[in-house]
Amino acid sequence: MKIESVKKKFRRRIKRRFGKRRTDKTRGQSTMHSSLSLKPTFQGAPSLSSRTPNGIPPPAQVNSCARRSFPAFSVRSQMGSTDTPPAIATSSESLADTLKIKEWEVSMLQNEVAASQGIRIRRRPPTGPPLHYVGPFEYRLQNEGNTPRNILEEIIWYKDTEVTQMKEKMPLSVLKKALENAPATRDFIGSLRAANERTGLPGLIAEVKKASPSRGVLREDFDPVEIARAYEKGGAACLSVLTDEKYFKGSFENLDLIRKAGVKCPLLCKEFIVDAWQLYYARIKGADAVLLIAAVLPDLDISYMIKICKMLGLTALVEVHDENEFDRVLGIEGIQLIGINNRNLGTFEVDISNTKKLLEGERGRIIREKDIIVVGESGLFTPDDIAYVQEAGVKAVLVGESIVKQSDPGKGISNLFGKDISLQV
Repeated sequence: MKIESVKKKFRRRIKRRFGKRRTDKTRGQSTMHSSLSLKPTFQGAPSLSSRTPNGIPPPAQVNSCARRSFPAFSVRSQMGSTDTPPAIATSSESLADTLKIKEWEVSMLQNEVAASQGIRIRRRPPTGPPLHYVGPFEYRLQNEGNTPRNILEEIIWYKDTEVTQMKEKMPLSVLKKALENAPATRDFIGSLRAANERTGLPGLIAEVKKASPSRGVLREDFDPVEIARAYEKGGAACLSVLTDEKYFKGSFENLDLIRKAGVKCPLLCKEFIVDAWQLYYARIKGADAVLLIAAVLPDLDISYMIKICKMLGLTALVEVHDENEFDRVLGIEGIQLIGINNRNLGTFEVDISNTKKLLEGERGRIIREKDIIVVGESGLFTPDDIAYVQEAGVKAVLVGESIVKQSDPGKGISNLFGKDISLQV
């Protein structure tokens, strides 16, 4: 009886350790199986602490995760007397499929967040779900086609693909290393304030711009460095340099050439930013400021990119077109410079009264309280236009077409303001 009692205790201990005994009928053998659970750890995926406030990882983080490859796992259960136990394998293909689904779901969620904020510009062409997708978005898919709704959306779709290709050639780690040799940034906002105080007129951000989708080529004899020098001599406080090649015939080479030519005016990189990677790239190419477009970027992206700009020493000019975008931007911390674009994104028509409309009432009061500089953009050709937006409340203007088309851009600046605003005066 004592021996039997010991045997029972031993059997209970074995069961607790290895699990229940089951009979493998197909092989006529009795085997012991432990209940194993394997959850592979994805090293390098964004942690909750690295995500943005509402839990959505920044697009750059999502993309970086998607490109990581994960090894296949092979797990063998604890066996009893079997020499060749069956394997439980999780293939790299299934992991890749899972990751594609999660990336697609994040993209869908980002689209929903953007739409909830009134953003009509889609970041990339709509695509269907991955094969065999079952999830929260399966009943909310919309077949909207692959045709851009307007020129800005067309540019953004192209830019998304372009940036993806550039990132593959020059990873973020390479850009961070290059920052060690990047020139120090200049005070973009300080230059605008100083020009405004010196002249009593809005500080001028003069645009180095060869072409535009709506106007075509603006200047055939285009020498970016000579134009930049003429702007500086004519009294420009800062310069805006178009870097988009396909639609505006600009380039980062132009930005780099102007910076290295010794032009002292702070430089705005006029690019269509869709990824934080572009901020680093602009910085190493000599930019002092970058453009963030509220019609393209959700609040979370703008907030995230402003923090990156601050870390890099860049000034962020956040551009708005209507009341909804203006109200969104006013609610984001860290905003110092807001541009009001008078161009309607749907029709591309220009109406400078848009500036006055957006700065009336409560918005104007908030702007004054926060000491935010407002930049008037688009449709400014005459001294009357400058006076109109200045009376509305702007302290700076961004002008390209009306001065770059002049044979002498410096004289074009004098004609724009109705007087000579150069430093020689």
